[in-house]
Amino acid sequence: MSPEMDVDVILEQVAEKYTGQPINKIDGVKIEFGKEWVHLRKSNTEPIIRIYSESESENKANELAHRIMDDIREL
Repeated sequence: MSPEMDVDVILEQVAEKYTGQPINKIDGVKIEFGKEWVHLRKSNTEPIIRIYSESESENKANELAHRIMDDIREL
């Protein structure tokens, strides 16, 4: 991400895209998808969004993280 990008706006737009899912906005944006979830939070020291994901397997967690990364790129 470039320094001029507004990370807070990006996080809000991702949350809006998934309004049908349970969302927690404490310390970033955590979106639940049944038994899996993804948590996005901005770094205070770098112009990046940290993405944490959990699912049944490492592959599924990576797929979920990549799906969210694709969503961010589309914004």
